[in-house]
This record gives sequence, C-alpha cells and structure tokens, in this order.
Amino acid sequence: MTVLLRVDASARLDRSITRQMADRFIDGWRTSEPDVQIVPRDVGLRPPSIVSEASIRAGFTPTEKRSQEMNDALAESMTLIDELRQADVLVLGVPLYNYGLPASLKAWIDQIVRPGETFSFDLKRGDFPIQSTLSGKSLVVLSSRGEFGFEPGGIRDGWNHMNPHLRTIATRLLGIAANDIYEIASEYQEFDDERHHRSREQALHDAAELGSRLAAARRAPCRNEEVPA
Repeated sequence: MTVLLRVDASARLDRSITRQMADRFIDGWRTSEPDVQIVPRDVGLRPPSIVSEASIRAGFTPTEKRSQEMNDALAESMTLIDELRQADVLVLGVPLYNYGLPASLKAWIDQIVRPGETFSFDLKRGDFPIQSTLSGKSLVVLSSRGEFGFEPGGIRDGWNHMNPHLRTIATRLLGIAANDIYEIASEYQEFDDERHHRSREQALHDAAELGSRLAAARRAPCRNEEVPA
C-alpha cells in the first residue's frame, strides 16, 4: 500500500486553492489505488514550532548522551520525521507567499531536516559533506500564485523563490531524485479574472490527472509480476 504524506501549508481553509488541488490529486490517486493511505499534516492550521537553541543543541548531541530534557525538545521533530519516513510520496499544498515559502512550511522543513535522522555529515566527502539518509520518495508540489509570468523568460522570471527552494531541499536533503519531483501551479489569483478561472480549472484538472497517473505507474510493476511467463 502506498503512503501519501499530505502537507497543507495554506493559512486559508475553504478558500484555499492548494487544498482543493491536494484533494483532487488524492481523488485522482484513488481511482487507481482506492486503499492508498493518507497521512495528513496541516501546518497551515497548526504550524510546527520554530527550532530553538535547546532543540539545536539536542539535535547535535549523540542519542545516547541526551538528557530527558533534550528528548523532550526533539519530540515534535521526531513525530514529523517519522511521518516523513513512512511516506512514499510527499504531497505539498503550498501557496506562494511574498515570492517564497509560507513560514509554517519553513518551520516544518527545519523540524524534519536533522543530522543523524534525515542526513549525514562527513567531511571525508570533501566540499559536499551532506548526504541524505532517505531515498525512493517522490515530491508533488501543488501551488497557487497571486500573480503570473514566473516561468523562464516570463515577466516575473526569478521572482519565485519557493519552488527552487523546495527542489534544493528535496534533492540535497531528502534523497528525492530530480525526475521524481512534480509541480503544478494555479496563477492570476489576485486578478480574479477569466485568466485566473482558466488557470485554476487547469491546475485542478492536472492535479487529478497527475494523481491517477502516478498511482497507475506505481501499481504497474505489481500487475506485470502477476502475468504468467
């Protein structure tokens, strides 16, 4: 059974386009795998704690040397890391806030990226000592944007600092291959015109189609193995 970790980062609830996109993605997935397991994590509604002096010190202390106070400081982080570890696919519903990540999602990232848990650090590797201890996961980024033209050559080329940030985190720290990252965006939200309507409807359609396609791709090997030689 596939496990999807759904992380919603929008501060909005009913009016959130990214939540709607995540719903459509999961609905699409269920057309091919009805019993898929969904692990929900709503950081928009319940933001994780910001890392502190105590949690950083505890995180860099070997497990066997941690005090109970240190373990308590890392309890939230360990819960979030355990959710990440069990997931096959990470589904982020994340709006573009001020051309970057919502603060709640950045807090979540800082809680799950930990030495000895999600990556190792070894100076013997030279100038690139960090290596993820995770592998085999996929990342789906479902975003909404108030403006438009963020694509290469667009009128806001280079203004979107969220997607590049998430790709770097995924490939460098979470062990996700670049070709296992999928991105869909709805744009023009602040203009509230026909362009926005078309973009939103296309994004919802694409999210459902992507969910169905990825689920079918994951199940295909199983079906092939059942075919007699």
